[in-house]
Amino acid sequence: MEKKYSAEERRDYLVSILKEETKPIKGGELAKLCSVSRQIIVGDITLLKARNHPIIATPNGYLYLQNEESKMKSKSIIIASEHLPEDTEKELQLIVDCGVTVKDVRVEHPLYGDLTASIMVSNRSDVRQFIMKLKTTNAALLSQLTNGIHLHTLEAQTDEQLQHAIDSLRDAGFLIE
Repeated sequence: MEKKYSAEERRDYLVSILKEETKPIKGGELAKLCSVSRQIIVGDITLLKARNHPIIATPNGYLYLQNEESKMKSKSIIIASEHLPEDTEKELQLIVDCGVTVKDVRVEHPLYGDLTASIMVSNRSDVRQFIMKLKTTNAALLSQLTNGIHLHTLEAQTDEQLQHAIDSLRDAGFLIE
């Protein structure tokens, strides 16, 4: 017989699941684990975020950031890049091939100021899923609001990995310096 959780027990269970994982978990998977609908999970995650749990929604599912940071003693930098939308896959692959995670993308919008979106891609499989979702949703990239100019927060375990990513982007003509 399935265990039935109260709403608070379910949210506590969600936090424990997310803290244990190092990769994003899709809402549908969390829904199955809790025997509720995906929409209930979306509401639970919203409440947990409101309670200051560092949960983000990525293209590949939900991720608990504190867990990520504590397990990966990492270094972060912000780089500026410019390219056409059709070069997005190449840019992301150049970065992840260096062992670097692309945490987010940020643009400076003339009306709204800084707009930031989570990306959280760490390997070619993540990049493929991101590009597939971009194509299937027919969504626009944030960089299209700024004629291709955007920032990324990059994260890696070593300075050498970050430098290799920067050099790769520079060699491909993507880096703005």
